[in-house]
Amino acid sequence: MEVTVYNLNKEKVDTLKVPDFVFNAKWNPDLVHQVLVAQQANSRSPVAHAKGRGEVSGGGKKPWRQKGTGRARHGSIRSPLWKGGGVTHGPTKEKKFEKEIPKKMKRGAIFSVLSKKYLEGDVLIVDSLNWSGNLKTKEAKKAVEKIADFRSPHLFILGTSNKEKEKALKNIPRFDCLSPLSLNVYDLLKPKKIILEKEAVEEIINHYKLRK
Repeated sequence: MEVTVYNLNKEKVDTLKVPDFVFNAKWNPDLVHQVLVAQQANSRSPVAHAKGRGEVSGGGKKPWRQKGTGRARHGSIRSPLWKGGGVTHGPTKEKKFEKEIPKKMKRGAIFSVLSKKYLEGDVLIVDSLNWSGNLKTKEAKKAVEKIADFRSPHLFILGTSNKEKEKALKNIPRFDCLSPLSLNVYDLLKPKKIILEKEAVEEIINHYKLRK
């Protein structure tokens, strides 16, 4: 399929041939949901941790003798029955939340999201995001004012040779950047609009063709 390439004034300047798997993949909400849940689970780090009876302090000595006191027998104040004792079946930092997702499923979900956004008109391909002047945020804002709406979240995917522009774009509120070699479902779903450099599209095609 052919996609239209624009300049920073939102004028059509070129067309680009891309494989159908990039912007013409079938929308698969179940696959996208499954990959998204797995990605969020894999980025989760356990924080809650309750100490078991082997981790609490004290309790090296039997509280009282076994018989003859009239009280219930106890071997340690570390027991969960005691105040300050260990917790039974509490949350632990050793718990693992990771989920395994095959590479083909990740790839399918990524291009399912990209294709849906492209068909809905939420993907714009520009010939280059190289603007004249310095790398200040003010210059970046001025450069993209015709292709972006500053009131809604945008994701910019720049070519790897144009990384120096990312910092200036990220400083603009509601704007973010992503490498064409690090596409993932969560970052693609988050923004309203996705703006790609022509070079980034070519890198995506080459990267995922090699991984087939």
